[in-house]
Amino acid sequence: MKPFFHQNAIIETEDIGEDTRVWAFVHIFKDVKIGRNCNICDHCLIENGVVIGNNVTVKSGVHIWTGATVEDNVHIGPSVVFTNDLHPRSKQEFDLGKITIRKGASIGANSTILAGVEIGQYAMAGIGSVITRNVKSYALVYGNPARQHGWIDEEGNKLTKNEEGNWISSKGIIYKETAIGLIKT
Repeated sequence: MKPFFHQNAIIETEDIGEDTRVWAFVHIFKDVKIGRNCNICDHCLIENGVVIGNNVTVKSGVHIWTGATVEDNVHIGPSVVFTNDLHPRSKQEFDLGKITIRKGASIGANSTILAGVEIGQYAMAGIGSVITRNVKSYALVYGNPARQHGWIDEEGNKLTKNEEGNWISSKGIIYKETAIGLIKT
């Protein structure tokens, strides 16, 4: 099915996948790629060079700036703030810091993501988090600055530690801790 564009959206790119819905007062610049089955809610702006994967939800009031990559199955809550200038100064050269959000991650409403940060797969940032450094895969972070407060599974449920020192979900799935976060065993 063709993508849906609300009549009050400004869509400059032609690179938007099937079944994606773009709602009112959204502005998507020319050099943007958006995958299939996404939902871009009211009052969003997506700047040149942004890449958004499949099955992504971008809630209302989000501005995604040049240098951001959002992988498949990511949820971005309302009014999340992306930044992209490592040393912002008015009328001076731009110092791009990229943001990458890996597959399955969720970012809570009103969170801020600093330039140069990577958020690992299936990680979750709680409401109002200020994410100033990389977040490991499957990590649960929140606060200002965001700090890790445990591990979660792909459904967002907290994991518990077993006798062998691994992490286990309520469904019995076992995860092993690595330098970049958890991996399924």
